[in-house]
Amino acid sequence: MSQLEPGEDVVEYPVDGVLDLHTFRPGEVKDLVPEYLTICRDRGIFSVRIIHGKGTGKLRETVHAILARLSEVRSFRLAGEDAGGWGATLVELLPGR
Repeated sequence: MSQLEPGEDVVEYPVDGVLDLHTFRPGEVKDLVPEYLTICRDRGIFSVRIIHGKGTGKLRETVHAILARLSEVRSFRLAGEDAGGWGATLVELLPGR
């Protein structure tokens, strides 16, 4: 995990294969997403849903740009309507390190 800056609070989040970004600022996502995916892989979770919301699409674009450059990501796509539609992204991770 990345180092905290002075005055930053520690935010703990469950690692269950669903990452809800609604409570995070856009600047926190670039480190949070790769760290969360690493923890998921370490725990044997290879299917992950990232909830970024629909909004303007900026957060979705940021998440997709991050996912596109991570070698541990097998694939990603927008969720179906039953899993959040274009407000969520489904990620498949490669097993192992």
